[in-house]
Amino acid sequence: MLDVRRLRILQHLAAYGTVAATADALHLTAPAVSQHLAALQKEAGTPVVEKHGRTLRLTAAGELLVAHTEVILAELAAAESGLAAMKDGRCGTVRISAFASAARTLVPPLFERLNGTGIDPAPDNGTGAARQLSLRLSVQEPDEALDELHKRSTDLALVHSYTVLPRSVPAAWEQTVLMEEPVLLALHPDRAGREGLTAGQPADLSRLAHLPWLTPGPETSCYEMIQRACGAAGFVPDIRASSSDFSVLTALAAADAGAVLVPRMALPDHTAPLSLHPLVRPVSRTVLTVSRAGTGKHPDLRAVLNLLHETATALDDRTADRPR
Repeated sequence: MLDVRRLRILQHLAAYGTVAATADALHLTAPAVSQHLAALQKEAGTPVVEKHGRTLRLTAAGELLVAHTEVILAELAAAESGLAAMKDGRCGTVRISAFASAARTLVPPLFERLNGTGIDPAPDNGTGAARQLSLRLSVQEPDEALDELHKRSTDLALVHSYTVLPRSVPAAWEQTVLMEEPVLLALHPDRAGREGLTAGQPADLSRLAHLPWLTPGPETSCYEMIQRACGAAGFVPDIRASSSDFSVLTALAAADAGAVLVPRMALPDHTAPLSLHPLVRPVSRTVLTVSRAGTGKHPDLRAVLNLLHETATALDDRTADRPR
């Protein structure tokens, strides 16, 4: 019979890539990991890993086992969530990985709500016992956040997907849409006037190829979104400034340094003197929550998800007067 503990080690090896990293993640020694993998191969009756230079890689049998292990671990997580929902008076911690603009706008209200009351708004099963809840936040690009989720280093990933840049999420994972928002063109009002654009008027990117452009860093998916949007309009943007902080980019646009495409949520609270424009060929961004299969019913995670949905709805209402 296959040992679930050893299957979990194999799953971690698939996620972390090396025996040393797997050992660190599971608080084991590297020899112990190797011994468990050797025992698993005997249980399976066929090699599950093979040497590849100085590292190990999964065989076809190993990949099959990892796929089934994901299902097994999901069921165990669901069982743990069910047990947790039956308990009272627990102190829980939810680890969140979020991209920068979500961390700036969606996550702070969670801390405010939880720090203000100190009580998890999830039901208490009628016992009257308060459930305490705390958060841990790390700011990461969506790909890194999903990688952390795969490695079980985080509980909830806030990620985004653009219409021109879809994002793949494992089918077995649980995901919900928090909100959808437009990508807007931001220009200095004088420059917008010179281009024949009034505030809120849809902009045709194909007529703006001559402009200097301001973009996030090339390591971000937002950079790739701008490249694809401009490419679809028939040009490669002439990038004059690069920063992964949209507040820097919009400040530069307000100084008439160039044009920037910015998701609505990434706009700073005070955008004057910017002229904002939806696109003739709309580009939108979907903000998603992603958690591992079986964990969504855990009362702590469910409480955070509920608060996030409330926050996203309130944010969407506050920004409804901006161009869509």
